[in-house]
Amino acid sequence: MVSDLASIGVQPALALTALSRTTLVRPAYPNDPFAELNAQQRAAVEHGINGHGRLPAPLLVIAGAGSGKTMTLAARLVSLVLRGADPQRLLLMTFSRRAAAELAARAGRLLQQTLGLPASLPVPAMPWCGTFHSVGARLLREHAASLGMEPNFTVLGAADAQDLMAMLRVDLGLHRSEQRFPLAPTCLAIHSRAINSQAPLADLLRAVYPWCETHADALRSLFIAFAAEKRRQQLLDYDDLLLAWWHMMNDPALAHRVAGRFDHVLVDEFQDTNRLQADILHRLKPDGRGLVVVGDDAQAIYAFRAADVRNMLDFPQRFEPPARVITLERNYRSTQPILAASNAVIGLAGERFTKNLWSDRVSACKPQLVSVEDEAAQARWVADEVLVQREQGIALKRQAVLFRTQHHSAALELELVRRRIPFVKFGGLRFLEAAHIKDVISVLRWADNPRAGLAGFRVARLVPGLGPASVKRLLASMTTAADPADALSSWRPPPAARDEWAAFQRLYASLREPAAWPDALALAVRWYLPQLRRLHDDHRAREADLEQLTRLAAGYSTCERFLTELTLDPPAATSDEAGPPHRDEDYLILSTIHSAKGQEWNVVHVLNVVDGCMPADMATGSAAEIEEERRLLYVAMTRAKDRLHLLVPQRFHVTQQRALGDRHLYASLSRFVPPAVATLFEPVGPAAPVISPETVDSGPALFDVMQRLRDRWD
Repeated sequence: MVSDLASIGVQPALALTALSRTTLVRPAYPNDPFAELNAQQRAAVEHGINGHGRLPAPLLVIAGAGSGKTMTLAARLVSLVLRGADPQRLLLMTFSRRAAAELAARAGRLLQQTLGLPASLPVPAMPWCGTFHSVGARLLREHAASLGMEPNFTVLGAADAQDLMAMLRVDLGLHRSEQRFPLAPTCLAIHSRAINSQAPLADLLRAVYPWCETHADALRSLFIAFAAEKRRQQLLDYDDLLLAWWHMMNDPALAHRVAGRFDHVLVDEFQDTNRLQADILHRLKPDGRGLVVVGDDAQAIYAFRAADVRNMLDFPQRFEPPARVITLERNYRSTQPILAASNAVIGLAGERFTKNLWSDRVSACKPQLVSVEDEAAQARWVADEVLVQREQGIALKRQAVLFRTQHHSAALELELVRRRIPFVKFGGLRFLEAAHIKDVISVLRWADNPRAGLAGFRVARLVPGLGPASVKRLLASMTTAADPADALSSWRPPPAARDEWAAFQRLYASLREPAAWPDALALAVRWYLPQLRRLHDDHRAREADLEQLTRLAAGYSTCERFLTELTLDPPAATSDEAGPPHRDEDYLILSTIHSAKGQEWNVVHVLNVVDGCMPADMATGSAAEIEEERRLLYVAMTRAKDRLHLLVPQRFHVTQQRALGDRHLYASLSRFVPPAVATLFEPVGPAAPVISPETVDSGPALFDVMQRLRDRWD
């Protein structure tokens, strides 16, 4: 049937819809799509699917690390379609564009194989598969008129939102405060946390930003101005997409329309949802029927983004009767000794869903606790070990060094450079934060939304001969004009910019016309290349990034979709990263633990597994913070497939401390690895002395010195 529909030009998604309406009378398939599922996975896939037309009761799937949750979710989607669900009425949401694309593609391939269809046919599409923010943006554009918005609103990236906040901070004179006023990045972080947690500003400042408490009124004024300016320019930032969607779901008529279009809602990484996202889900499915959420409370590590693990812990009791809970405990990634140690670490958590990961990957190799003298010795040991593993056939790319905080890898990076071991570090500059990428994206944004003054200021400043004063006059004329695009086309620049401005006007007019995508991006890049070569000495490396941007654009049907998706989930790599892949055929992975979540490597080294670093000295103010630090270590450990090394420096050498002078500070093994848990590791190196901050009488505790170091670095 799909073949017949495809042959007459029906889109794969429509073909899949038509197919789903016939499957109830075609129960036999050439291949069993669920043959490789274990019993728990199959139970999750088949939950509530009885063919009687009644939506299934709510389900919570506790998916342990490496337990095959992607395969389970894909199989669930296929099972729903085979039992008659309309793919147009299936909503699947996760937290990254890559994860959403992988899930949709895997479900499509699985359906194709199940029906015995030729691989040459297009993979059936899942039309409503994306991130929370991309789905929100799509729904908001559809219902923009009902919300008092223009459908061509611009989605503001984090860096641009920070620029706007900085501009308003100065406009309001807050930079001249007699007391230290938070800088724009902190203001934006406070604003984001307040929105996503729905916490009153005063309470949030008291709990998380106590040094900003005295500025509560000024911050409130700044945030009001921030909202007003975004409204004037028709901008929505990352947090606004959720907030506006949440407001839409609080309107009974709109909520009914949106909820009525989806029969089944599936959510991945549910432990990472914040309060807004959880409320949106419960308004989509008030009784829980048709709602399936998947996640792992043991991997909830994003409280700093306002993620709330209580959404998962309390999920079953939000419904009457309570939601069904299925636990996936079989691990397909790690050896059993690694899992035994990981289970023991997380088993000491105060509140959790009980699970015991197991694997049939037996091994005589225990994970190792590696004691080293100091950070320099730690760097040498890791460099030696990665080369040993490389000689044994484990490529550098299959090895990773993980750490709690970016600066923890500083000594190792120096050692790797000295020994000419290439590496890529994740958790640093993101793709859209690079100046040249922001320039080109701003050209497209300004053409799409002429009222987007922030993008306009950035682009107009690229035109040779236009200074800040001239650009402000241009933007002012566009602000007051009935049609800002007409105001731009008729504006007269200073004589020094006349020719260059005429060239830009031609580009702008072309971009405003309906054009095939990604031809519009090619036009923007062609105009921008002379500016790039004029402004940047390293333009060749940056041109490679623009080529990557062009390749990415080819995967999107429209400019609007491209700008929205790229802003919400940008690639991590830029030409400014240390040791980029195109310079060597192999490279070691360095990553913060937060950036490593969802990844796996054959060999994993975790740096600085000592109190003061793990848990971090600044994350021990409450029991909840300490529990999240425990989960961070658990996430790091469960990234390893074959070998796991936890590095334990015995001391830290601190320099340039005016009050203390140069000195050694002693450290103790992390509290998350008490003696009973340590027996599950193989000790390597000299015996580690049991030293706690309270027993060190030759100087301050590591916690205190780490705080002083942080103050100096800030």
